[in-house]
Amino acid sequence: MASSEGNIRQNKHSIPIDILDDLCSRFIINLPPEDKANLVRICFQIELAHWFYLDYYCTDESTRLNPCGIREFAAHIFQHVPTLREHIRNLDEVLDNWREYKQTVPTYGAILLDTDLTHVLLVQSYWAKASWGFPKGKVNEDEEPWKCASREVLEETGFDISNLINKQDYIEATIHDQIARLYIIGNISRDTKFQPRTRNEIKACEWFPIADLPANRKDMTPKVKMGVSPNAFFMVLPFVKRIRRWVAERHQKVFRRTRHKSMGDIDMTQNKNKTISQGLQNEIQEYQQNTNQKVYKNHSVTKTNGNRKAGKMSKRQLFTPQNVQTFNFSPVHKDNSPIDDVEDNSYYNFVAPSWANFKFDRRAILDCLT
Repeated sequence: MASSEGNIRQNKHSIPIDILDDLCSRFIINLPPEDKANLVRICFQIELAHWFYLDYYCTDESTRLNPCGIREFAAHIFQHVPTLREHIRNLDEVLDNWREYKQTVPTYGAILLDTDLTHVLLVQSYWAKASWGFPKGKVNEDEEPWKCASREVLEETGFDISNLINKQDYIEATIHDQIARLYIIGNISRDTKFQPRTRNEIKACEWFPIADLPANRKDMTPKVKMGVSPNAFFMVLPFVKRIRRWVAERHQKVFRRTRHKSMGDIDMTQNKNKTISQGLQNEIQEYQQNTNQKVYKNHSVTKTNGNRKAGKMSKRQLFTPQNVQTFNFSPVHKDNSPIDDVEDNSYYNFVAPSWANFKFDRRAILDCLT
């Protein structure tokens, strides 16, 4: 039954013998003996041959060959290669085992973000036109993860990220028992022209707002905002929340680095433009009036209880009563002689609440404000 099914497939879609010879010589015949004995390894090579067939032969106007799926293409190869012909009966089982094994092979790619970190680049598969995903692919044997990511992104978008990758900056998820690691690349201009290098694999590359991507399967935001079903982003869904968290952390770090300087600039600007209080204005005016009347020059004072004090000097303090500690003392010169001059005594009108021995120069403060 399986053999007849393979013959039906071959009759349904015939690939010329010379093309099969070329494909098999490129991807199958020259394999090492140990790989030829491994049907899973053979299937990986058949997958490469399938893409080559779609990219070059199906796009050649001189041949005008029709594309086909991987199962139909594998039937042609198994039927054409003598050493594989005996396995044609179990072709479906072989392909199922290969697909199951493929799920255990890690995939690597990248999440490309724009300069504002508000949009992400997604690619649309040639065969799955209704779905979008990140540029990524399966790692080759002995290939480093970041090199695989660079290779896949270059193939699927035409954009080289090899010099932009931070090996420690990635998001990793396990999807259907398959590890997917995506390196995060930011600050990509949305004016960048993306041109996939593999034909008939990537249909389109487009920017999508991160805020419009679905956070869960029932999130209808993309349907409302973009008219696209959330099912179209099923391969993106496992990464959306972590992308948003990554972006939020980056914005927070930038804010922390610039907060001190920017807030200082804002405060200085505000202070320059800010008008002084009415109470302070009144005190300045009173001080100016007293200065104009030459209170300090003519020493106009009166004696009360043996002490001399200023006639109409303002006693208003710059601190509110609850914040000011009052100290009763008679100021003296360095030689312990009492200060009986109002001009000298004006140096000691205010005492700060936090420092008992710190004294404000009232006259200097008012001079700065005039």
